[in-house]
Amino acid sequence: MDYFNYFRRQANEVYIGATPMGGANPIRVQSMTNTPTMDTEACVEQAERIIEAGGEYVRLTTQGVREAENLRNINIGLRSRGYTAPLVADVHFNPKVADVAALYAEKVRINPGNYVDSPRMFKKLEYTDEEYAQEIGKIRERLVPFLNICKENHTAVRIGVNHGSLSDRIMSRYGDTPEGMVESCMEFLRICVEEDFMNVVVSIKASNTVVMVKTVRLLVEQMDKEGMAFPLHLGVTEAGDGEDGRIKSALGIGALLADGLGDTVRVSLSEAPEAEIPVARKLVDYICKRENHPYIPGMEAQEFSYTNPVRRSSVAVRNIGGDQVPVVISARLNGNLEVNGQFKPDYIYTGLSMPAERRSDIGYIVDAPVWDGTENTWPAFNTEQLIGLHHCNAGLKFLFVTYMGLNDETLACLEMHPEVVLVAQSNHPNRLGEFRGIVHQLMNEGLHNPVVFFQFYQEQETEDLQIKSAADMGALIFDGFCDGILLYNHGNCIPDMKVDETAFGILQAGRVRTSKTEYISCPGCGRTMYDLEDTIARIKAATSHMKGLKIGIMGCIVNGPGEMADADYGYVGAGRGKISLYKKKECIEKNIPEEQAVEKLIALIKANEPGL
Repeated sequence: MDYFNYFRRQANEVYIGATPMGGANPIRVQSMTNTPTMDTEACVEQAERIIEAGGEYVRLTTQGVREAENLRNINIGLRSRGYTAPLVADVHFNPKVADVAALYAEKVRINPGNYVDSPRMFKKLEYTDEEYAQEIGKIRERLVPFLNICKENHTAVRIGVNHGSLSDRIMSRYGDTPEGMVESCMEFLRICVEEDFMNVVVSIKASNTVVMVKTVRLLVEQMDKEGMAFPLHLGVTEAGDGEDGRIKSALGIGALLADGLGDTVRVSLSEAPEAEIPVARKLVDYICKRENHPYIPGMEAQEFSYTNPVRRSSVAVRNIGGDQVPVVISARLNGNLEVNGQFKPDYIYTGLSMPAERRSDIGYIVDAPVWDGTENTWPAFNTEQLIGLHHCNAGLKFLFVTYMGLNDETLACLEMHPEVVLVAQSNHPNRLGEFRGIVHQLMNEGLHNPVVFFQFYQEQETEDLQIKSAADMGALIFDGFCDGILLYNHGNCIPDMKVDETAFGILQAGRVRTSKTEYISCPGCGRTMYDLEDTIARIKAATSHMKGLKIGIMGCIVNGPGEMADADYGYVGAGRGKISLYKKKECIEKNIPEEQAVEKLIALIKANEPGL
């Protein structure tokens, strides 16, 4: 693993209809229909929209044998319209359905959490080693006949582990951990290898981006140890809609893509399936531009662990570094100092101009030559001004530094001045590599200055800024390197306050700073029991002011109670027109009529959160 230079991981080539994955093939993008799988025409039309938007695979839920058999009609309908994109069957709870789906779909996804094991009930079970081995034997007995069907029909398989549907058996031995998710996947992969079935894709997902990234990193490490190179399907489950869904997806998926991991991507938005494709394509294309970049000669710090990262030790300088949440610095070089009260930056960098107005709760940063020594205005130096930094008595100083500028003179200065906050900047095609290089060099030198990352863009559209900046910050946050972010978009196309909101959104998506309500909402599929988009809008309208609260909004029970297990409250489809409400993992009320459920959820929250 090269932490500083972009190289794509070499995976096995897997044949999925006429669109192979892995090997030398491009990173594929895909989506999933949310129409009932028995409605052939609706599925064909929605699949057509996904394909026309650029989707290369189309997944459909198959709740039962009837739905699996109807894939034949959907497949015929698409082929008759001239479309060759492979269909993927999504199977949960019933392995017989997978056997049938393998006859009519080009790929079948099975979930180790409910393929043979009983559905998750959050029960603590106890197994002896012998009993545990017997359970693995049951998996083999059921999985091998399915693999034989797939061999006969040239059908690919996705082993798809979800954090929200780990079995109670796995939980009993490994707990609700990334290690448990990896083992859940490896149990199935080992059987595939033993049976010489290599037409396998692997996914391992979570709605929590920290869990998702760590788990995929661990999975790749374990596959490497066991001589496996299966291609990876990447996604953040239940990412939500709008800017939250885009930022959360780009942060998690982008962090892995940036390290060369991933052979297909699905961005899960609580929106129309075809809306996912442009987001996924922008993300993939942005990361892939790093290919063949100029080499970065970084040196890994011995104390750094890629698969088990902890926050880098830094000195606390005022409210920056140490154990404090990462700060947001806003670059306002146009003189506009207006801020949003909810997403108010900690500091505003004004460049050469002094602010005409001073707010006591916002610190201003000005270039060192114009610093007037006042308490809420702080000087910013660059590496050509190190002599001036020595003579500055300010309690807080910022030093803008590049990877190549972190030379012996700069390092000696930082050793003398632990109160200096570094603002890392880069114009390299792979700025992540240079930023990592800076932090690893600091660790190698035993320096503990806080580090803020300056991310510079010239985007015309807010969505492009959200996707690119989240993708660039993802690995830095998950590596434990982020003491702050300075996000700047040159030009007047995107309002400054929207840029600030994006910076706060990135930190929240990375689980390092909370500034608003978090919604864990699924993208919907043929199992969804209610109007998902309308319900999300209604719940958001009533709860968006509840900072720090996590609310899960799930279409069905497949991942519902599990994926939102760390949510404070949950709204889960229990049946057609019926909703169940949760507080943490506890089901509070079952089978509420849909028309009453949102109001009952709000009442439940208000009864338990009187201060909100």
